[in-house]
Amino acid sequence: MNTSSSSSSFPLFIFAAIIFLRCLNPTGAATCHPDDEAGLLAFKAGITRDPSGILSSWKKGTACCSWNGVTCLTGDRVTALTVAGQSDVAGSFLSGTISPSLAKLQHLDGIYFTDLKNITGSFPQFLFRLPKLIYVYIENNRLSGPLPVNIGSLSQFEAFSLEGNRFTGPIPSSISNLTRLSQLNLGNNLLTGTIPLGIANLKLMSSLNLGGNRLTGTIPDVFKSMTELRSLTLSRNRFSGNLPPSIASLSPILRFLELGQNNLSGTIPSYLSRFKALDTLDLSRNRFSGIVPKSFANLTKIFNLDLSHNLLTDPFPELFVKGIESLDLSYNQFHLKMIPKWVTSSPIIFSLKLAKCGIKMRFDDWKPAETYFYDFIDLSENEISGSPARFLNQTEYLVEFRAAGNKLRFDMGKLKFAKTLKTLDLSRNLVFGKVPATVAGLKTLNVSRNHLCGKLPATKFPASAFAGNDCLCGSPLSPCKV
Repeated sequence: MNTSSSSSSFPLFIFAAIIFLRCLNPTGAATCHPDDEAGLLAFKAGITRDPSGILSSWKKGTACCSWNGVTCLTGDRVTALTVAGQSDVAGSFLSGTISPSLAKLQHLDGIYFTDLKNITGSFPQFLFRLPKLIYVYIENNRLSGPLPVNIGSLSQFEAFSLEGNRFTGPIPSSISNLTRLSQLNLGNNLLTGTIPLGIANLKLMSSLNLGGNRLTGTIPDVFKSMTELRSLTLSRNRFSGNLPPSIASLSPILRFLELGQNNLSGTIPSYLSRFKALDTLDLSRNRFSGIVPKSFANLTKIFNLDLSHNLLTDPFPELFVKGIESLDLSYNQFHLKMIPKWVTSSPIIFSLKLAKCGIKMRFDDWKPAETYFYDFIDLSENEISGSPARFLNQTEYLVEFRAAGNKLRFDMGKLKFAKTLKTLDLSRNLVFGKVPATVAGLKTLNVSRNHLCGKLPATKFPASAFAGNDCLCGSPLSPCKV
């Protein structure tokens, strides 16, 4: 499930505000404060590679308030520093370290170092020496080592993100002193140990992300005081036990609850059905058992639901959503028989994964209200018969189609599919005919164990992609007999 919306890098509204304020800068300022210039030039000196010239405008003796990424709102003093790589452009990233001389920028209230990728070093101690600093986003770099035990003395911070680095060791208990925080994001590091109980002190928190670490123990029962919490991400850790009862107190405004890829157990609590604002619920890859509460029908605003890879059993409730965007119920103990009507009728669905859900229908009988938005489909390990050809011919943006281990029977030679398709898995079915040349454009293909025949088109796929068919020949299989 794609739920990046809840654990994004620094919010767009802050970025927009920085750009707007940047435009208001007095560009005519002859120079900037000598301390600020010295600190910025020391930072530039600590950068060993800047292949895309992010810091090329930083030149001694020029007005530093007009340098790229530098914002001045109080005369000649620097108040915000934004240095961002382009996460989708390889080779645009800075290498080097963060100079401690940034402590000279005494009027700094915001630091935004995002997607620089190759910045190394330990936790930046200069943060403790900047009294006006309240927004810190140092994301997607390679900082490492432990978080300082006195991290709680950064008590003026309102937003703090160290997501996507390599910090190790425990979350210091002094973090409970950061009582002004509305956002705390320590996701995608290598942190260990348990969540400190003192985190209950962070009563202004609207977004908490500790996902993608190596945290252990039970999820502490600390949420009753967090009345502003809209996003909670604890996925991809090693948490065990049941969900704590105080999560129920988040029901009025919580929008994102992401607890996937842990070792949580017990039944899915029925109080989750009271979360009327819930947009995204991810409980995937845990050990939840029993039935999904029938009262889930009350989750009328849910767009993304992932309950896959658990031990859940029938019956699955009918939902009354206006439109689901992504649904994954794969690999439980469901016997749905059909793709549910509330799924088929969704006009906005882009991802449908119902692998091993006991579906026994003809593919031709499935007529979704909208095929335009579909990106990902996984219907593997069911008893679906017929042909997906009509559906595949209608999709325009499909990226992945998996239907291995069914009873699909159709002529593959007549199959057309979207130019966007990258993954096609039709293995272990009853597909016949020739393999069309268009499969050469795919990244992943598996049509093994079917009834295909004829000469294979030129592709880069291994022999295993075609094994176990009736009479396929040509590279990478045996040569065709003349």
